[in-house]
Amino acid sequence: MFAWFQRLLPQRGDFFGMFEAHSATLVGAAAAMQELAGDRESPAKMLKTIRDYEHHADEIIRQVLDSVRRTFLTPFDRGAITGLIGAMDDSIDEMLSAARAIDLYELKQLSPEMKEMVRLIGEAAKVTNDAVPLLRNVSRNGKRLHELTGKVVTLEGEADEVHAAGLKRSYQEVDKTGPLQFAVRREVFKHLERVMDAFEDVANHIDDIVIDHA
Repeated sequence: MFAWFQRLLPQRGDFFGMFEAHSATLVGAAAAMQELAGDRESPAKMLKTIRDYEHHADEIIRQVLDSVRRTFLTPFDRGAITGLIGAMDDSIDEMLSAARAIDLYELKQLSPEMKEMVRLIGEAAKVTNDAVPLLRNVSRNGKRLHELTGKVVTLEGEADEVHAAGLKRSYQEVDKTGPLQFAVRREVFKHLERVMDAFEDVANHIDDIVIDHA
């Protein structure tokens, strides 16, 4: 009785293309963060660049959610699709929040630990970008996907260690820098850590898809 309705719906949205377009925004935003960490560009300029990527990512997630609603046949469970794209969107949102904090607090130079965390963010974005196209054939690429998601989890663990070391050094330098500067550094570290946590969440969502479909 619903055959007429099903014929009105696209049989398959280009979810893989949208996933890949979104992962490209993650790489672009992470590259802008690395420019910011390299002290070569002003925080305001890099903030605008990251904001532009984030706006583009917002458009993509809206397309995904609309396609989920309109598409009768989806490559994965609808919850898996919305969960993955939501986690990817959280990653770029957290990058934007980190850049905003650096700009807001006028942090002229990032500490070595902050720069290392930004480098790890860039690695996580690249690994995620490598993994996403493999979702087009999960059964064939399941092992490789699991390797890549494991690498993201490892990067997140490394970032945790760097975060802890950076906070400790900032505390040890509080007599020289002052309590306000310590508070600023702690806030920036918190935002950088959230970026890595978001990438780990993306990896976990990909793993869930592999478990269900490989």
